[in-house]
Amino acid sequence: MFPLIATLFLVVPIIEIYLLIQVGQVIGAGWTIFFVVLTAVIGVWLLRIQGLSTLTRAQRKLQANELPAREILEGMGLVVAGALLLTPGFFTDAVGFLLLFPPTRIWLVSRMASRMVVSASVNMHGHAQRDDDVIDGVKFHREDDSPEKLR
Repeated sequence: MFPLIATLFLVVPIIEIYLLIQVGQVIGAGWTIFFVVLTAVIGVWLLRIQGLSTLTRAQRKLQANELPAREILEGMGLVVAGALLLTPGFFTDAVGFLLLFPPTRIWLVSRMASRMVVSASVNMHGHAQRDDDVIDGVKFHREDDSPEKLR
């Protein structure tokens, strides 16, 4: 994982510099700076809308006593999109806009969720069970189930 991240930190800035130079040669430095700032402003505006939508869906699921796992993953994708959109450059903006685009983000979240395994232990009362609540043993009986107490 670390070599991948290190490679990204080296390759992405090189791609950005190359694209900025190429675009600057075609449309000029002023227009290039304008479009970089414009994409950041539009991206933050769209990020706000998508973020509020995701937050609203997460709150609805919580009110229905459901785990908003998909919304949490989408929120993490939106955080990454925001960071990419605020990074100057056209390549990071393109990737950021792809993460802002709901179908792309949902597809990516579905792929991530399919690789994740979530497990939990729940006791008879529906509460999450902690490790210190577990009693190992082959034979056991509950004191409150004894025939004497049932009479």
